[in-house]
Amino acid sequence: MSSTHFSFFRLWALIAKEFAQFKRDRSTFAMIISLPIVQLILFGLAINTNPKYLPSALINFDNGSFSRTLIHELENTQYFKFDHYPASEEAAQKLMETHQVLFTLTIPSNFSWQLVRGKHPSALLEVDGTDPVSVAYAVAASNGLMGNVFQYDLQGPLDSLNGKKGPAELLIHTKYNPSGITQYNIVPGLLGTVLTMTFVMVASMALTREREQGTLETLLSTPITPLEVIIGKATPFLLVGYLQTVIVILLAVTFFKIPLLGSATLLFISVLPFILANLAVGITISTLAKTQLEASQVSVFFFLPSMLLSGFAFPFKGMPMWAQWLGNMLPMTHFINIVRGIMLKGIGFAAVWVDLWPMVLFMLIMLMIALKRYRQTLD
Repeated sequence: MSSTHFSFFRLWALIAKEFAQFKRDRSTFAMIISLPIVQLILFGLAINTNPKYLPSALINFDNGSFSRTLIHELENTQYFKFDHYPASEEAAQKLMETHQVLFTLTIPSNFSWQLVRGKHPSALLEVDGTDPVSVAYAVAASNGLMGNVFQYDLQGPLDSLNGKKGPAELLIHTKYNPSGITQYNIVPGLLGTVLTMTFVMVASMALTREREQGTLETLLSTPITPLEVIIGKATPFLLVGYLQTVIVILLAVTFFKIPLLGSATLLFISVLPFILANLAVGITISTLAKTQLEASQVSVFFFLPSMLLSGFAFPFKGMPMWAQWLGNMLPMTHFINIVRGIMLKGIGFAAVWVDLWPMVLFMLIMLMIALKRYRQTLD
């Protein structure tokens, strides 16, 4: 017969038992301690909402002293880094479509000649508006630049050109998202977040739950192969993934009024390697974790870097190079580029392939690891 009185002795015994069990579960304890430390250091150093030295393309048909001053002053704002020199506007367009540059500065051939004659020439700064946060500070800095950019060049006989309006004009043309609508950037990226959460976290815990319930042992008594197990378990998830993709795209187009300028077929083809890559990660996690708690913790360890280092929530080009290198290893980084590129830029297969092949490579590597780990689990 159980006692109804509160007992500190029984409570102490229970607490001691829980601490002993916690001490024996060293993997969970190590993950609880290491996970926040790693994430704090990683994200604290990597995330930057005011990115500088952004990759920019330069087409300078003038090459005069005033055009060189304009380029120099734009670089002095620390937001522009002119490290690409395309030979034509078409080449610069391809650089922007493949996410290699965020800006293209075009200076016409008679820029300096018109300036010294007081004809108020214009240079063109094209901006990739698919990620408004990444370019907002740079655009603001360039907007207030032209009033005094040539104040040290226009001396002596040219001093009269230093008017209030400025001797020249910088035309800023924001492409793909000229209104800077946040949903144009966030909603396409949410597709990658939803699919990653489904296939890494849900898949890893679902398979681990089978081990906890003992149903995995049933597979050991059958002649089924590990490859057959993976394909059988992956098929329902693939259907769910494509259903999620259809729902997100339909809501993006109909409710949020986001344009779908590119090929929907190309978009759905690109979804497949991304789903398989994340599913393979989930299966690999399920072979490493002993419990659903461990599976969820390891999944978070993969999911958070995928979300924060991919350019979904924070500017990708604002991160240091080592963080961009880590981000480029994750499939979500490339998948978000593909989705935004197809929907907002209307890019074709040639531009998609730049991000598709790293994602396919990651998928193949993770599938081989998942197959090897699952084979060891069944054996």
